[in-house]
Amino acid sequence: MRLSNFNFNLPEELLAEFPAENRDESRLMVVHRKTGEIEHKLFKDILDYFDEGDVMVLNNTKVFPARLYGNKEKTGARIEVFLLRELNAEQRLWDVLVDPARKIRIGNKLYFGEDESLVAEVIDNTTSRGRTLRFLFDGSYEEFRIKLKELGETPIPKYISRDVVPEDEERYQTIYATEEGAVAAPTAGLHFSKHLLKRLEIKGVDFAKVTLHIGLGTFNPVEVEDLSKHKMDSEELFISQEACEIVNKAILNKKKVCAIGTTSMRAMESSVSSAKTLNPFVGWTNKFIFPPYDFSIADCMVTNFHMPKSTLLMMISAFAGYDLTMKAYEEAVKEGYKFYSYGDAMLIL
Repeated sequence: MRLSNFNFNLPEELLAEFPAENRDESRLMVVHRKTGEIEHKLFKDILDYFDEGDVMVLNNTKVFPARLYGNKEKTGARIEVFLLRELNAEQRLWDVLVDPARKIRIGNKLYFGEDESLVAEVIDNTTSRGRTLRFLFDGSYEEFRIKLKELGETPIPKYISRDVVPEDEERYQTIYATEEGAVAAPTAGLHFSKHLLKRLEIKGVDFAKVTLHIGLGTFNPVEVEDLSKHKMDSEELFISQEACEIVNKAILNKKKVCAIGTTSMRAMESSVSSAKTLNPFVGWTNKFIFPPYDFSIADCMVTNFHMPKSTLLMMISAFAGYDLTMKAYEEAVKEGYKFYSYGDAMLIL
């Protein structure tokens, strides 16, 4: 499998600029791996495919307002700063992306907020992820984090050409997000409403929660034709003993284990025992899944429709099979399904 195998023609109008009016009423394509059958449903119909004792694995990471706008000292040039990762809480060091990058040098200061109460100094210009900033702020760490939240905005993806609107703050977040630390939402989970989760619960479906803090590594373009040479950026991962017990019980009882999103799938595949059960995990993962790949835990998954040549499309192809995935994507384009973060969903059985 080469990078060029994952290219396809995606009309621009199929990129979702806004979410569906109701979370659980986006469209759902159901893909059956055994038969190759493809069905067209609404997301709330997912209820019909699960029974008592089946488990859905949710990524409960929470997106923080990672995009800030500052002004460069002396010139006043407007600079976008995208917070990627906190390196040191005490020293207020962060890995960031800056745009336009060419204007930023070591030693430059950036001022944020109308009162310029938050200042950052560029202390490293050479990290693979962009820049390292030290924030200068008079106040406690708690006050500093409140300030970041106040000045930051919801980091909706760059392809969305409109401005951020108030509803993005709620809609670019799953309803079960509790653990803050992601700079992008686990988008397959955006389709679940409180009502739908309740109905699944009443039906006897169990939920296991894992935490994978999504960084931009998930979306970084693959720039090598030979996929084995691509390196994923590491992302922080937590899998509790409780989540393992819920998942492993379902495996033992031969019930469905459904990964809600590529991040939940990567999380599980990053911590598998020799007996093909799920192990607890605390640490970082840079797991990159592409065909051929033998999955150990989940036997079905929910995912959005991904961009050409993306690592996410490669994982889907490894799970559903390359030919069936490309057939499903061809059908999605033909049927006008919406793609990417605010787009429609696919259930692979």
